[in-house]
Amino acid sequence: MTLALIAGRGDLPALVAEAADAPLIVGYEGTPVAGLTVDLTYRLETLGTLLLELGQRGVTQVCFAGALDRPALDPSKLDAETAPLVPMFMQALQQGDDGALRVVLDLFEKTGFEVLGAHEIAPDLLAKGGVYGTHWPDKKIRDDATTGAAKILEMSPQDIGQACVVQAGDVLAMEDAGGTDAMIGNLRNAKGAILFKGPKQGQSRKIDLPTIGPATIRAAAAAGLRAVVVDAGDVLVLHAAECTALADMHNIVFWARTGE
Repeated sequence: MTLALIAGRGDLPALVAEAADAPLIVGYEGTPVAGLTVDLTYRLETLGTLLLELGQRGVTQVCFAGALDRPALDPSKLDAETAPLVPMFMQALQQGDDGALRVVLDLFEKTGFEVLGAHEIAPDLLAKGGVYGTHWPDKKIRDDATTGAAKILEMSPQDIGQACVVQAGDVLAMEDAGGTDAMIGNLRNAKGAILFKGPKQGQSRKIDLPTIGPATIRAAAAAGLRAVVVDAGDVLVLHAAECTALADMHNIVFWARTGE
């Protein structure tokens, strides 16, 4: 088995690589990959050539880890192997994030690669049910978490985000392409609110599973949030010990809810 890690921004690629057996590291041109040496780079316009190269190197499995900005297609940079894929690219670029990722996932699988989720390689990253740290959720936090989960479910067909901020039953903000930390950073008068993060209905677990890390806890503290709530088993927690310490330091409830 030879694994290729299709790496984006953030700490997730390095954590997955640490749990894997010497994967081939593939980075997108111009996107830094923290803590790893990139073996191959590609662009959207050269994806067909990348697929051939992976096959020639004996790769049979791929894993997508880390954030990537949605690229724009530059026809002048298309190579011969990628040109036939343009209709598929155009379809993907017109869809929401999850829809676009499904197109990419389908392309790799139809080419013969097995796509593994990051949690299949590094299962310890999945949120474990229960409370992290010393602060426990009260009824208001539990009720707001229920509201947040319902909002993610309601908005799933629009494919716009995996997180929202809830205060006393009102949804103050919904994640968009800017990401969770940017959403929190744009909040006003959110003291006492909670962040809820979980997967959209029908979301593939093989790619773009919801993720939080220390930066999320810091952003929550800066915004005056009182809790960060995730769905146990459905969200990746990066550097869990650091997240827990930060939550305790800022008197934030950090809770992975189960059974809901």
